[in-house]
Amino acid sequence: MFCLFCRNNDTEVIETRLSEDGASIRRRRQCPKCEKRFTTYEKVEELPILVIKRDGRRERFDREKLRRGILTSTEKTTVTADQIERTVSEVEAELKEQDSTEVESKVIGSLVAKRLKKLDKIAYIRFASVFRRFVEVEDFEKEVKKLL
Repeated sequence: MFCLFCRNNDTEVIETRLSEDGASIRRRRQCPKCEKRFTTYEKVEELPILVIKRDGRRERFDREKLRRGILTSTEKTTVTADQIERTVSEVEAELKEQDSTEVESKVIGSLVAKRLKKLDKIAYIRFASVFRRFVEVEDFEKEVKKLL
């Protein structure tokens, strides 16, 4: 690593610490030439997750969009903000563990539906009605019977 002050190509690491979230490494460095100190951070560069939509379009995975969808489904239920955040984080982590950086939107929907089913049945039915595109009352009825 070169020195930010004198551009010397050889700096020394004098302290290394893992960040609080464990996602990056903080290094305190010193230049032996000018003796100034500075801090650098290292983190793994992640490839973006691309979501393949029903019509074939691809768009970047958007954590906020996922949160909003879940929030809409859980409105006026007993599901807490912490449970929503945990669900978003679990789904995102599961997507990152997959071999591919491209994932179909229906896979994401299934992951969310599975978790909502455990958290709150009403939230699950609301989410499933949009995700599975319920058109008839019978579609709701079939899904409710599965829950019972």
